[in-house]
Amino acid sequence: MSLSFLKDFSLPAVVAGFVTVLVGFTSSAVVVFQAAQGLGASPAEIGSWMWALGWGMGITCIGLSLRYRVPVVTAWSTPGAAMLVTAAAGVRLDEAIGAFTVSAALMALAGFSGAFERVISRIPVALASAMLAGILLRFGIDLFTAMQQQFAMGFAMFAVYLAMRRLQPRYAVVATLAVGITVAGYEGLLKVEGLHLALAMPTWTTPAFSLQALVSIAIPLFVVTMASQNIPGLSVLRASGYSAPVSPVIGWIGTVNLVLAPFGAFALNLAAITAAICMGREAHEDPAKRYTASISAGVIYCVVGVFGATVAAVFAAFPRELVLVIAGLALLGTIGSGLAGAVADERHREPALVTFLVTASGVSYVGVGSAFWGLVAGALAMAVLRGRLR
Repeated sequence: MSLSFLKDFSLPAVVAGFVTVLVGFTSSAVVVFQAAQGLGASPAEIGSWMWALGWGMGITCIGLSLRYRVPVVTAWSTPGAAMLVTAAAGVRLDEAIGAFTVSAALMALAGFSGAFERVISRIPVALASAMLAGILLRFGIDLFTAMQQQFAMGFAMFAVYLAMRRLQPRYAVVATLAVGITVAGYEGLLKVEGLHLALAMPTWTTPAFSLQALVSIAIPLFVVTMASQNIPGLSVLRASGYSAPVSPVIGWIGTVNLVLAPFGAFALNLAAITAAICMGREAHEDPAKRYTASISAGVIYCVVGVFGATVAAVFAAFPRELVLVIAGLALLGTIGSGLAGAVADERHREPALVTFLVTASGVSYVGVGSAFWGLVAGALAMAVLRGRLR
């Protein structure tokens, strides 16, 4: 297995893994910090949260990708962290940890029992592709709005990307990222002052259980994570042409989450946006070898876990516009593939467009994001337009 992996390994896959972690970390790490602080976590406990989340994502990315040879990318639940910021008022830290273990146990049960797979198998590919395109649309738009704010850096990256797509497609994102960092450094946009790394130590918190934490944290966290994260994550896999056994994937993610919950891993799940970076052509020209990109992301996540919260400063050193441009360019091919898959079948075109538009709108209801409601709206449209009338 190791020899096969080394044969499939490539520099673009490493860069795709790095961009995956960069985008995921810079977009939502601050929400995780806020959630931990709101529960009264000390700096050492916040470091433990990042240790647990980093190792949880790293272990699941590496283990599941190696096992099934598909790019399985995991992430922390950003909607779940946002929910904790507002819903955990009055809950002690040990009670919140108890709620995390209950939520993780429910996810493992939903996975290994096959209940979640029965739900996800009913989603048509056209709707999954439309949802994928809708999720990623804002990254394509942000690419050009960021270029307006930092034109020299953004345009240089865009020009290099186009040139490399013509000359050396495999290294387009590699060269683009290098140019972006170079221009950002020349213009003084890299915030490297005061950077320092320190090892994070895992801190055990004995779980406590209360009805308040169960009702206000455990059940909502489980529902939000499954609906807003795992359903889109599996849909992205399917829309990108990959098949992995749903039940064990979800089950093992829940199991790892359960083991690490006492250290602060509040919710782990399949990634959607960042996963698309590892599933695109920039990760590898051969779709069968793109699993190496998710393994690279897993290794970087483990490094993040080792150094804990202080790694946030490293990723924060990159200007926001550089992150937006590199993410948008890395996802261009995936956005196009999603749109093509959504409208390919004329019978499903209108429901797919409904899914795309609702997902792209960013609407949220009862704490559940637009990706889930896009699927619901598309399924409703398909039932009305294509269902059998009695």
